[in-house]
Amino acid sequence: MDRRAFLTGAAAIGLGGSAFQSASAQSFPSNTIRIVVPTSASTPPDILARIIATALADGEGWKVIVENKPGAVMTLGIKDVLSQPADGHTLFSVTAPIAAVPALMPGAQFNLETDLAPLVQIGTGYNVLVVNPSVPVHSVTELIAYLKENPGKHTFSSGGFGTPAHLLGELFKLETGVQTTHVPYVQFPQAIADLIGGVNTYQFIAMMPVVQHINTGKLRALAVMGRKRVAALKDVPTIAEAGYPKLAAEDWNGLMLKTGTPPAVTAQLNEAVNKALETVKVRDTLAKLGTDPGGGTPEAFGTLVRAEIARWSKVIKDAGIKINS
Repeated sequence: MDRRAFLTGAAAIGLGGSAFQSASAQSFPSNTIRIVVPTSASTPPDILARIIATALADGEGWKVIVENKPGAVMTLGIKDVLSQPADGHTLFSVTAPIAAVPALMPGAQFNLETDLAPLVQIGTGYNVLVVNPSVPVHSVTELIAYLKENPGKHTFSSGGFGTPAHLLGELFKLETGVQTTHVPYVQFPQAIADLIGGVNTYQFIAMMPVVQHINTGKLRALAVMGRKRVAALKDVPTIAEAGYPKLAAEDWNGLMLKTGTPPAVTAQLNEAVNKALETVKVRDTLAKLGTDPGGGTPEAFGTLVRAEIARWSKVIKDAGIKINS
């Protein structure tokens, strides 16, 4: 697979200005902008997409709507975007699990790296390893020892195959040698509810929806999966501090476009989102959610996505994860 093709079209932005100021770009947007989210409502990608949609409406005067297209390992959302014209009026909200799609669904009728082009990174969130308070452990090392004492008797949950919770859980098993069973949920809120209820033992979960449960004692946080501590959970060590740096993983989020979108339109959208991410309102909102603001060029976001595809493809291969495409 030629991964350099992933940036086709986006790299042309840097070639200069006036030559690309076509009539179509000058009149953009000529219609409502849709942000397609391949997950259900109230999930981190949905929450962040709505923050950006509101900011673009306020800052640019554009009409921007968010549409949820969950299902089939995010491929329903991808197919929706690819069925639309490459004119910039359909954006695709992506998060870390998108990097698993090429390895999970090699027979899919699209190529993630050539059919979609990067637009901009929105932010970087953090997953946290949590357990039900009834589990008698207070550190990652204690959890591993506890799981090894009872091989095959414990479960870790996720919001579905290919999600960060699933992939981190499989990486955790590979790196530590524990034997546990993955329990995927169709409804993300139910996965959290069952973890709080003690149905499952542990979960690697996006910080955004569970900070309140950690602060109220409904869940116990053992480690933040990023490379640095986060203000929202300042007393929780990083996974590297806990002794397992290879498990560090960030839950990034961004926007992509259908490949072939005019470079001037891509540049205009990139500039608008970057401007939104610099506003105090957006930055404060992201901070409360435990998310660092992103921004930057399409090229930079494309580099991140390619690196993540390579990393998680190896994990999926090593763990033997397979899903019928």
